[in-house]
Amino acid sequence: MPLSTGVLRAAWNTQEGTPLGQDRLAASYGDANPLFRLCRHLGWGALVNLGYHTLPTLPGIVGGLAWFQRRLETKSLALLHASPGHRVLDACCGRGHTTARLAAAGCHAVGVDISADQIAQARARYGDAVRATFAVADVTDLPQAEGIRATNGSFDRVLCLEAAFHLSPADRRALLAEAFRVLRPGGRFVLVDFVWNTDDPPMIRQLDPLGLVREAWQFDEFEPLRRYLRHAEETGFALRRAVDWTRPVIEGFSRLGALLTRMATNRAGRELLCLRWPDLREFSQQDWRHTLASVDAHRSVGRCTGYVALVLDKPV
Repeated sequence: MPLSTGVLRAAWNTQEGTPLGQDRLAASYGDANPLFRLCRHLGWGALVNLGYHTLPTLPGIVGGLAWFQRRLETKSLALLHASPGHRVLDACCGRGHTTARLAAAGCHAVGVDISADQIAQARARYGDAVRATFAVADVTDLPQAEGIRATNGSFDRVLCLEAAFHLSPADRRALLAEAFRVLRPGGRFVLVDFVWNTDDPPMIRQLDPLGLVREAWQFDEFEPLRRYLRHAEETGFALRRAVDWTRPVIEGFSRLGALLTRMATNRAGRELLCLRWPDLREFSQQDWRHTLASVDAHRSVGRCTGYVALVLDKPV
């Protein structure tokens, strides 16, 4: 969940209905968010996606979450079918890990994110990588970006991995339009995102009455899948595939959350967790209460949430 481009215009305080500042948005991906802090101790770092989990691999949690996250990244990149020499836009690149992987595979990779802090981290981690470029930019308005060439048809591939949910519905349409514009004919856009499984996105307020999920990650509503597909078609894309990863991503992460919840509700369980991840000892009782309440809220919202990878081709 990188701090996505367009988020400064898209994210709203769901209780007050007012735009949020960059400081609060950045705080979602820092230790001010106890759930993020928990995930950081469990392995979140260069990547901050939920990861791809299957039942036989769940014991791998002992090694941390990063392996699951790289697995999701790998599966997303496989759908992109990027080849050496391709110019690839990593939209909402976050801390730059995926951009660096594309560059290492021989692509000319351009990672953009609206967050100057995320881009600074990306440059610190991967700024020396050959063929990797990072820039602060809004993917809903790429012509305003500095230092990158985003003219019509200037990219072979575009990837947006677990970030567009931050955007408003209008900005998600703008993302589709910008991806279509910068792609060459025959190019491909892989959009991996959360989707709402009903046509009633405001229903999230019933499942998350305290706003714990929306506040944690600073978003308003998920895009209904049918609307995503309709808007992609109206933009001009041809849908090549819609891959449903709800079970390994949403349900898999939820299973891990349930396991952690059971362990963390009592002192003995917390001690076991701290034996494996000693830094968890910094959690106060209040931190644990907030985190466990947030996990419960995420599991509630997850009942109506899907996770898909849309493979969208620009016709020749």
